Amino acid sequence: MSQLILFNKPFGVICQFSPHEKHQSLAQFISIKNIYPAGRLDHDSEGLLLLTDDGKLQHKIANPKNKIKKTYWVQVDKEITQEAIEQLKKGVMLKDGKTKPAQARIIAEPENLWERNPPVRFRKNIPTSWLELTISEGRNRQVRRMTAAVGFPTLRLVRCKIGEWALGGLQPGEFTRVDV
Repeated sequence: MSQLILFNKPFGVICQFSPHEKHQSLAQFISIKNIYPAGRLDHDSEGLLLLTDDGKLQHKIANPKNKIKKTYWVQVDKEITQEAIEQLKKGVMLKDGKTKPAQARIIAEPENLWERNPPVRFRKNIPTSWLELTISEGRNRQVRRMTAAVGFPTLRLVRCKIGEWALGGLQPGEFTRVDV
């Protein structure tokens, strides 16, 4: 039977087990042998990362051709507008082409969200807002580039769901095994 690990990747951790000179790696949190990340999450992003010992499952999850939906909570600079949300829903032109339409909606700050360490920069005169964004592509830093393209740079990015698997109550650095 295949192993599938749901891991809440903390801010600043890189998606590899080998040591890194600047950042913590997965090895500081997970000591299970012969599992590998199914996809990536940038060091400055947080949240759900799936790991498995099954190469076929890893490929199914990570390959953009399979169009597995990934959902993010995104904190952006300023109060995001409905117009920007509509642009995200239609697809946004980036340097590497137009994105596929996304599911997007304005949300309140998620209730079960933890404090980030280090905290997101705070500016008294500039508000922030949250949105939930679901995409089925996997371009490099795509969510950050999309929100910037509609005029609302990302301050914090938390992946909360990949396909049928959700972060649930996992706290940063925690993981759980699920049956597949």
